[in-house]
Amino acid sequence: MIDLRLLREDPDRVRASQRARGEDVALVDSLLSADERRRSSGVRFDELRAEQKQLGKLIPKAAGEEKAELLKRAEQLKADVRAADAERDAADAETQELLLQLGNLVHPDVPVGGEEDFVTLETHGTIRDFAAEGFEPKDHLELGQLLGAIDVERGAKVSGSRFYFLTGAGALLELALVNAAIAQATAAGFTPMLTPALVRPQSMAGTGFLGQAAQDVYHLDKDDLYLVGTSEVPLAAYHMDEIIDAERLPLRYAGFSPCFRREAGSHGKDTRGIFRVHQFDKVEMFSYVAPEESQQEHQRLLEWEKQWLTSLELPFRVIDVASGDLGASASRKFDCEAWIPTQGKYRELTSTSDCTEFQSRRLSIRVRDGKQVKPLATLNGTLCAVPRTIVAILENHQQADGSVRVPEVLRPYLGGREVLEPVTK
Repeated sequence: MIDLRLLREDPDRVRASQRARGEDVALVDSLLSADERRRSSGVRFDELRAEQKQLGKLIPKAAGEEKAELLKRAEQLKADVRAADAERDAADAETQELLLQLGNLVHPDVPVGGEEDFVTLETHGTIRDFAAEGFEPKDHLELGQLLGAIDVERGAKVSGSRFYFLTGAGALLELALVNAAIAQATAAGFTPMLTPALVRPQSMAGTGFLGQAAQDVYHLDKDDLYLVGTSEVPLAAYHMDEIIDAERLPLRYAGFSPCFRREAGSHGKDTRGIFRVHQFDKVEMFSYVAPEESQQEHQRLLEWEKQWLTSLELPFRVIDVASGDLGASASRKFDCEAWIPTQGKYRELTSTSDCTEFQSRRLSIRVRDGKQVKPLATLNGTLCAVPRTIVAILENHQQADGSVRVPEVLRPYLGGREVLEPVTK
């Protein structure tokens, strides 16, 4: 959530952020009104309580009619204090409810617009000319079937559409990717973490995933637990309700977890293969830093993502995501999109978001710097979303005979194997 003091002092900035996101600007005025009622009812409650305490001192000293009048006033004050307390609680609840609906403030450098209004910042690698090499590239599903690596038919039989099995070389490739990604993250100073896949509502809400993203979240009603769509959720909630000494920052974690997404708004999109699925594994970077360090940390996370994709020898570009395509918690987001030959376009493989103080305020995570205690900044960055990375590797490193060249960085994790060969039936 944002700082209420900032809302009061510069409401136009918050309105501009809401407008850039394509969200309800009137929410700002509703929140200002609720906050004013909360503050004024609080003042009213404090004044009545002070009068009540003062009266309590006078009554024992009074007698006769004066005491009767004071007792009568005390009864009225008791009722007034109850009413003021109820009014204050109601106004506070309304303020908190509205505040939780408000997205993070959009960074001023973010391009304004919708999904297609991103700005390309960099392009890396060389796109292969398959025609010049003399063959038509196969898509990842055909390659995966040739390699005995992907089975979507039995995935659908067992679990439904958008589920799959990784078999043989596919399973080994996932394990190689995860191990290589964790190795890179560990070398960069991240603490490896295996995180829970089920979290409580306050963890999910605190990270901002029960607002606009709620339709994609799986909820277990009987247990009131949520399946995470990313280990960002448990990693953000890991220090919930804690005060961290400034000397410990930055704290950097690399979480590996299964991820679950309903993909409710993706009907008819990417239905072939394993690019968009309901369950997948992912290695996620997560940072806790001082607020003034968040922009620099954002660039560092992006550099680690670029290092990873470069090590996989994939052509990719970096985009500055437009305001209307940001998640509620992100102030700014960079995506790295790999080239997918059979689609003839770049597709998102990794992303990194600067969430500034938005999540830490909701989760009550603070930093102690000397005598000052204040919210800190949180950031996240996907290092390896496994299925999409497999898609990019198979399609970009395929050879004319249906085999796939293994990037050098993965070979130590595949027993030195340089090529994945088609399975002979």
